[in-house]
Amino acid sequence: MIRTDAEYETAVDVMNGLLDAGAGEDHHPLAGVLGLLGGFIADYDRTHHGLPDVPPAEILRLLMEQNGVKQSDLPEIGSQGVVSEILSGKRDLNLGQIKRLATRFGIEPATFL
Repeated sequence: MIRTDAEYETAVDVMNGLLDAGAGEDHHPLAGVLGLLGGFIADYDRTHHGLPDVPPAEILRLLMEQNGVKQSDLPEIGSQGVVSEILSGKRDLNLGQIKRLATRFGIEPATFL
């Protein structure tokens, strides 16, 4: 549980470090820790920053529209079929995909959590 803005900032820094270390890949030994930390960050955001609970697919769709990006322009998260499944809600983004999307669009990975 994150209780203060300082703890939140630390948690975001740790999450970014874990992502940089490869923990966003499903097989990484720290992937579970990254998932838990991401959940804590998302809970704090909803409670303290008034962020609406928007599905990751909707966030991705908005970012694609804002940046003129098509499904075929996102090879960093998979084939056009994978992107289609994510956008339709049939498949969830994994932590590695979240990291790559956050880097591409210049946003915090927590945006998708």
